[in-house]
Amino acid sequence: MKLAYKWLFPLLICLTLTACGGSKIKPKTSAEKYFREGEKYFESGLIEDAVASWEKVRDTFYSPELSMLAELKIAEAYYVSKRYEEAAMAYQEFLKQHPNDFRAPTILYRMGLSYYQQILSPDRDQTSTKNAMKSFQKLTQQYPDDPLAQEAGYLIQRCRTRLAEHEVYVGQFYLKRKQYQPAIKRLEDILETFPEYYYRDEAYFYLGKAYLQTKQQDKARAIYEKLFEEFPGSDFVEDAQELLAEQK
Repeated sequence: MKLAYKWLFPLLICLTLTACGGSKIKPKTSAEKYFREGEKYFESGLIEDAVASWEKVRDTFYSPELSMLAELKIAEAYYVSKRYEEAAMAYQEFLKQHPNDFRAPTILYRMGLSYYQQILSPDRDQTSTKNAMKSFQKLTQQYPDDPLAQEAGYLIQRCRTRLAEHEVYVGQFYLKRKQYQPAIKRLEDILETFPEYYYRDEAYFYLGKAYLQTKQQDKARAIYEKLFEEFPGSDFVEDAQELLAEQK
């Protein structure tokens, strides 16, 4: 037993010195070296190598400031290389770890753009649209005076338009399959949730058509009156007039 303790104490000293040396000397040199290395790779268009170098900086934990900057560099590298899903996740993780960082408005904007670049056509899933809108809304709500807030507000409207387009598509889907009540529900919700929707004439037309199919002539006439008044030049006006004439 004494012999074991005799060798254990020197071993612990060696391990301690090794640990101290690794955390105080080597990481400093490595962190700075890897950070500069990542910048060189990035400038040369070697995104994967740049990210790998910055990940090493992030994982050394030597300098909180350098690690934070490396995290942002990684997110930016993903965005520049059009790897928007990874960029959005990287920006989101940064804000999760550093919610009060002074760059938060810019990061929220970049995260919103990362989601925005993933938006699909109206007939497909709109999760990215919703995520983009949430990011931009958070920016405008928390930092209304930031220069990026105005642009974010504009992009929020574009997201809302895409969401409304999706709802019109779903309403038409139900209408074609003679599922009139679900169609009515979707189309009514559009007019309530997105009153500023630019293409309301289409929603008016299909909603009136669904009303007529369910024998709600009064509601159909009322919604078509809105169509005629607000969109007199719409391509849907003539078709709506024909549908109403058939009811007489």
